[in-house]
Amino acid sequence: MGWSVRLWWLVAAAAWAAAAAAVGAEGEVVAVGAAPRRHAYAAMMYMGTPRDYEFYVATRVMMRSLGRLSASADRVVIASLDVPPRWVQALKDDGVKVVSVENLKNPYEKQENFNTRFKLTLNKLYAWSLVSYERVVMLDSDNIFLQNTDELFQCGRFCAVFINPCIFHTGLFVLKPSMDVFKNMLHEVAVGRENPDGADQGFLASYFPDLLDQPMFHPPANGTKLEGTYRLPLGYQMDASYYYLKLRWSIPCGPNSVITFPSAPWFKPWYWWSWPVLPLGLSWHEQRRENLGYSSEIPVVLIQAVLYIGVIAVTRLARPSLSKMCYNRRMEKSTMFLLSLLRVVVAWSILAAYTIPFFIIPRTVHPLLGWPLYLLGSFSLSSIVINIFLLHPLSVFTTWFGIIGALFVMSFPWYLNGVVRALAVFAYAFCCAPLIWASLVKTMSSIQVLVERDAFRLGEPNQNAEFTKLY
Repeated sequence: MGWSVRLWWLVAAAAWAAAAAAVGAEGEVVAVGAAPRRHAYAAMMYMGTPRDYEFYVATRVMMRSLGRLSASADRVVIASLDVPPRWVQALKDDGVKVVSVENLKNPYEKQENFNTRFKLTLNKLYAWSLVSYERVVMLDSDNIFLQNTDELFQCGRFCAVFINPCIFHTGLFVLKPSMDVFKNMLHEVAVGRENPDGADQGFLASYFPDLLDQPMFHPPANGTKLEGTYRLPLGYQMDASYYYLKLRWSIPCGPNSVITFPSAPWFKPWYWWSWPVLPLGLSWHEQRRENLGYSSEIPVVLIQAVLYIGVIAVTRLARPSLSKMCYNRRMEKSTMFLLSLLRVVVAWSILAAYTIPFFIIPRTVHPLLGWPLYLLGSFSLSSIVINIFLLHPLSVFTTWFGIIGALFVMSFPWYLNGVVRALAVFAYAFCCAPLIWASLVKTMSSIQVLVERDAFRLGEPNQNAEFTKLY
């Protein structure tokens, strides 16, 4: 009897351990012995661009958001072999399956219109090699999912959205994996099939040239899968530009499910400066806050904030000695030459005070952290310029106040539409520009006053007698 009880407890403990191991990274319990999933959402990652980290973060946010939407499919990342192991492990910890592949050589690199940032985008063709799945939804990392889109797995062997009236977009498309198709695509790449842009977009548009003439996809109510090729409704790849025109989503021809950002590469939604320039940047960061957080950026932000506050304190305490460095010295050359040189130095110093903080802030930090840190940094560096060159604070900080005003104008939430918003920003810039120019002129004038005053005091000859009498 004792051995029977012990055996029963061992079996129960083993069953409990197996059930605990089946708990997914998202906290979902996977039934032991459940059949493999037949569908997958897939994205790709590769290295070799200055923005590798940004796309890594964007991919994690997108994949985690799919998990929170209870997508009934695997999440897969097709990663090149040179993706850092710690990134691969982080994706796996998120519950994502990582498929490691070799980079496909791009034979279109020598085209005149080729953009080097698209050099490795042909890796997207590996999606057709995922033959363990019946359907795959291939994604770019700059997508925001508003709702579950599992009905896409009912589409045919290839389905895509026409954002451009004549060319479909490859930021999201549905495919039926097939090794025959994959090998044929590799052959077409090798023989140099026509490719207008040298990237995945141009190649797939050339490979599926008749998609525009195909019927619109409407998911069957009984859940069956379609065959053939279909056009997807615009709601599955809503260009963010439509949002900026209307400042709301209202696309009547299909579900409003996925937002994409095919705009300028430096205005992707994960960059902190994209908001409030582009309003939807805040929506992407809200998804990141909910799904991933900012633990990797917060320490850098705190260190920079402390340094900037320290700079402000030191410049206030060291003002007399800093001033002597610039003006209380005997001049070796003419006053006019010194004046011209100082004007150039001051102009570049002010420019540096407003640009340096912008480039050292972590790019993917939340805008509500990035913009205050930028303003604090520009304020602290501007205070150094003011104290060294004895400038009038208001003339230097006019640009600083102008930036704050621009942020308020752009982030104002009650514009009727995007046209009104654009006109408001233009009107603000038109009114603000003369003030900034006047502050620059005043700054240059104050430099001339200080130089000529010191030249007179130190015994330098001054040709402007009327001016020197004032001192």
